[in-house]
Amino acid sequence: MTAPLFESSIQSLPLLGRGKVRDIYAVDESKLLIVTSDRLSAFDVVLPNPIPDKGRVLTALANFWFARLAHVVPNQLTGIDPESVVAADEREQVRGRALVVKRLTPLPIEAVVRGYVIGSGWKDYQDTGAICGIALPAGLQQAAKLPAPIFTPASKAEVGDHDENISFEQAQARTDALLASALQGTGKTGAGLVTEARDAALRLYTEAAAYAATRGILIADTKFEFGIDAAGTLHLIDEALTPDSSRFWPADAYRKGISPPSFDKQYVRDYLETLDWGKKAPGPELPADVIEATAAKYRDAFERLTGEKVS
Repeated sequence: MTAPLFESSIQSLPLLGRGKVRDIYAVDESKLLIVTSDRLSAFDVVLPNPIPDKGRVLTALANFWFARLAHVVPNQLTGIDPESVVAADEREQVRGRALVVKRLTPLPIEAVVRGYVIGSGWKDYQDTGAICGIALPAGLQQAAKLPAPIFTPASKAEVGDHDENISFEQAQARTDALLASALQGTGKTGAGLVTEARDAALRLYTEAAAYAATRGILIADTKFEFGIDAAGTLHLIDEALTPDSSRFWPADAYRKGISPPSFDKQYVRDYLETLDWGKKAPGPELPADVIEATAAKYRDAFERLTGEKVS
């Protein structure tokens, strides 16, 4: 286990921004360095305690999926060693937890795919008989598998804000409006790109879920992010199919009618629900046992899916 990294401090490259988990630096006009920290957010609040090895696990698992699913859609990877773009005394900060990626224009939506009725989808279904306006059969139980995976886009929130579910048509209009200048001369439209993103997301989820099932994990839902290059070609960006972006369930503990145990940060959310803190920053300190149990869940998910140990 390496020393936890809450925030990178690279001086050899310009810092462009910090998200809830990732720090983004400019390498040059065509490439970025993305460093995945050990920060953990819950209820859209970054908590004060890092989770040891979380960033390394997320990076390794995302790389595993990028390689496995590269035939579905191009991705952001350049193949450049992150240690080669920073100063010698900064290499430890990026070792095993960073990627050098293409500079792409992100689509302004989260591409969410749901395969089971759970979370906000379960609440929506109970109220309306649908999830995000998509009508579903009556009588489904909590955590039931859907007849087929569904695409339910969301608006991308700023740090500290909540993502909001939007309709497919709203996602198309939003992308048209916000990417108008980037799309000039490409022959692409926002509406067309969102259709491409939907089709890619459903295929990515379907293939990943089928593989994960052979490793004893059910992928209940996940979110993807996509970006485009100067030609308007769609790319998979950010992360993919990690415990931060997905809901993983152990197949041997799954049954309908309950919210199954998961490998993601739900363990932390459940602990936080026992506290009276208002779900606003600053977040509460996490006890040592919660930190270690959460780290173990991230490692377990990686090891089950890849068949390898966290190095």
